Amino acid sequence: MKKLNLNWLLSLLFLTFSLTLTGCDFVGDVLEFGFWTAIIIIAIIVAIGYFILRMFRR
Repeated sequence: MKKLNLNWLLSLLFLTFSLTLTGCDFVGDVLEFGFWTAIIIIAIIVAIGYFILRMFRR
């Protein structure tokens, strides 16, 4: 009887770890996407600022 309970517990533990790791993978992908989006937005803002300053200097 104890072996059956141990197998059930190990199966539950494996399922929990597999679902948790998948969630962490998803969160990592979302953070990576957010990082690259922020880099692109900052580059666009710097380019717009450069062109505006260039227009006023003429």
